[in-house]
Amino acid sequence: MLTMPEKIIFILAVLLSLTLTSLAVRRIVRILQRGHGRPDWSVLKQRLLSIPPKILSFQPLFRFRLLPSLFHALIGWGFLYFILVNLGDLLQGYIHGYQFLGTGTIGNLYRLGADIFSVAVLVGISGMLFRRFILRSGYLTARSEILLHPKARFGIKRDSAIVGAFVSLHVASRFLGESFKLAQLGSDRWQPFASFISPLWRHWSTTALTIGEHASLWASLGLILAFLPYFLYSKHIHLFFAPLNFLLKPPRRSIGELSRLDFTDESIETFGVSHLEDLGWEQLMDAYACIMCNRCQQVCPAYNTGKVLSPAALEINKRYFLNYFGSKIAKGETSPQTMVEFAIPPEAIWACTACGACIDICPVNNEPMRDILDIRRSLVLNENAFPQQLQAAFRGMERNVNPWNIPPAERLRWAEGMHVPTIDDDPTPEILWWVGCAPATDVRAQNVARAFAQVLNHSCVRYAVLGKREQCNGDSARRAGNEYLFNELASSNVEILNTVAPKRIVTTCPHCLHTLKNEYPAFGGNYTVIHHSQFINELLMSGKLRLDSGKAIGEPITKITYHDPCYLSRHNHIISEPRHDITALGTPMVELPRHGLKSFCCGAGGAQMWKEEEHGWGRVNANRFREAQATGADVLAVACPFCMIMLTDARKATNSEMQVLDIAELVAAKLEG
Repeated sequence: MLTMPEKIIFILAVLLSLTLTSLAVRRIVRILQRGHGRPDWSVLKQRLLSIPPKILSFQPLFRFRLLPSLFHALIGWGFLYFILVNLGDLLQGYIHGYQFLGTGTIGNLYRLGADIFSVAVLVGISGMLFRRFILRSGYLTARSEILLHPKARFGIKRDSAIVGAFVSLHVASRFLGESFKLAQLGSDRWQPFASFISPLWRHWSTTALTIGEHASLWASLGLILAFLPYFLYSKHIHLFFAPLNFLLKPPRRSIGELSRLDFTDESIETFGVSHLEDLGWEQLMDAYACIMCNRCQQVCPAYNTGKVLSPAALEINKRYFLNYFGSKIAKGETSPQTMVEFAIPPEAIWACTACGACIDICPVNNEPMRDILDIRRSLVLNENAFPQQLQAAFRGMERNVNPWNIPPAERLRWAEGMHVPTIDDDPTPEILWWVGCAPATDVRAQNVARAFAQVLNHSCVRYAVLGKREQCNGDSARRAGNEYLFNELASSNVEILNTVAPKRIVTTCPHCLHTLKNEYPAFGGNYTVIHHSQFINELLMSGKLRLDSGKAIGEPITKITYHDPCYLSRHNHIISEPRHDITALGTPMVELPRHGLKSFCCGAGGAQMWKEEEHGWGRVNANRFREAQATGADVLAVACPFCMIMLTDARKATNSEMQVLDIAELVAAKLEG
């Protein structure tokens, strides 16, 4: 019970703390308002039921780093419960003789929860501090060559130490206060842990125990008041912004879906992102939501092969920049530095494969890949600054509507000698096959197109292709930052497709699938689009496609492993159908260690296909192929022409006997007859 002077002092301390906190809150709100766009509050209706259980269970954490995730969850669950505990302690301190929630069943369960969660938090915070300061886990730092705010390397450790001390002292003080109380009153079976240590103080005098209990209350609640203003400047503000990120993030058809730029608005002078305030409001909020755990960095193919890209460093640099220059941005001033100067260097920007691994793994729903691609847009459209190797691909798409720069008249040469009907032959097919640039023009990928045509013909599917009218979907242009070129290709393709009005579109390329399905709706093109692995699975399930179990796939194959393309698995969650297709072959399949949503990139995405890989200690495709070799499989199955090309190159570089074959090729080799 607080004395009257203490009650007055505490109220004054609360007012001071809330005043300082409110100033920081106003600053953050004004910063977020500088970002483009505004939250769509209507999404809350759809998410209020589904998102809170996900947040409260800390579900996103447990996909990675199980033990640290458990420690983190113990702290999080404990602190959620301590909102109630702190309220109860405050009321008991102000109201003489008051017992929060009473002494009945509810009160007993409340005390049991407080006791258990006190210990859980102390175990969790001890584990996290041990990992950071004793073990010094390499996952919590970035290599020295990574661009990181000069204050960040020490600042993150300082934040962790301060927050660790606050959590430990806050919970330990409250826990000790309960044990002092029980040393006077006797043990409480509903507080087993506090009762266990209470005998340590029983030789103390009643006065000493009362003082200890009183001091514990002040330490526990006073630390909250002292910490609140600091909390908004530390990385631990993610406790507030992570839930907001899940609740308010703009809806996406896919993690890779990008927003359309309006080239008809003459009032827009620049495109993409140059300065921090050019980002969307949700991209600014990402900086506050970032937990600085480096999970995104750990799964980044560029970082894992020695490039200077760290998606975590990008978000950390944004946050530290806001801490130091946020007041100016909040007042409407222009940032003193561009994103390229303080957040991420050009070499790192062009190292991104746009694989989406950073977005998928982030436990707080951040999207660093989106920032990178928006910065690319600015570099290309405003400054004409991009790797010159991309020029050939851009020129090919501009002149011959494909990055290989093959004339449209040769687009159907791969089908010579085969029965492949065009849309002119059959204007209303059941399936429009969008062949794609690689299967139509690349020598190796053409084998996949021929194999899939065999599958379609064998199954008596009524299909057609666009033939000479088909052109690049624009994925490489968009991922390379050339949004204007993508806009031209997308608009033209939508016009063609809307004229054809296909019932369904099947693609042999995940990048085509993603673009037609997820990005063309912004241009007025809404289509049902499936991948060829899905369609093959449909045909197998319906019995239209029959395989010969006794037929060998070339040389005897004892085991197959499968590489999930990023734009099939992570971007579009197509995971089971390719595996069903492989299982139907009758050959044992072994999974790669990194598979499904956690698949590792082949290195071609993000327009890397058309440029030299940025400097690093290894190549992305070589890293992935070594992983496949380690499985001992005879065949590495793929479902993307870009993956096919990259992993075949890696195979050649090692003179490996492992075959790299598309699912369509494997199935075609087992056709009956």
